[in-house]
Amino acid sequence: MSSDNDHPQGGLELGYARVSTTKQSLECQLDALAGAGIPNTRIYVDKKTGTTVDREGLGKMLAYARPGDTISVHTLDRLGHTLREVLDLVHDLSERGVSVRSLADPLPINTTDEGMARIALLLLAPFAEMERTFTAERAAHARTVAEAAGRQAGRPVTHPEDKIEYARLRKAEGRSLGAISAKTGIPKTPPHRYINASPTTATRARRTW
Repeated sequence: MSSDNDHPQGGLELGYARVSTTKQSLECQLDALAGAGIPNTRIYVDKKTGTTVDREGLGKMLAYARPGDTISVHTLDRLGHTLREVLDLVHDLSERGVSVRSLADPLPINTTDEGMARIALLLLAPFAEMERTFTAERAAHARTVAEAAGRQAGRPVTHPEDKIEYARLRKAEGRSLGAISAKTGIPKTPPHRYINASPTTATRARRTW
């Protein structure tokens, strides 16, 4: 990766790649960026979970970018977790004189082509608001349907209450989580989240298994 001290005059091609879990591979994105002629020393990467707000690679690239530079990504969604976040970032970069180019979107965007880029981004902006509205509506609808059916929205309960109570009793007797898992069939990882809790708390916790 580059540093402020070696940023030459004139526009540079920078690359950014991101995956949302540590198990995913960056290879496809890196190959595309390399194929676009961007050297590895100017490609910034993040391999974080989707809920991680702090993205070190993105931060370093944004700090390094100068007016006239172009940031390339495999697809535009690599720049953020929501369409609104992506559009805000593209707008901020445009204000700084930094262009953005996507390589593999169905409608590739290159903000160096001002006319087409503005049309594409104007088309995308309403979808960002629609995305937020539809997400909220789907969540509200799911809650309404679940309440009407006399159940709560969310993952189904996979372990009956009597089995949970049995596991809690065995834990109180000093049994190990491994032994409890072998006896009840409940995976080893979740029991500690509810065994020491009250029955009410345990009932809520088991919905996350």
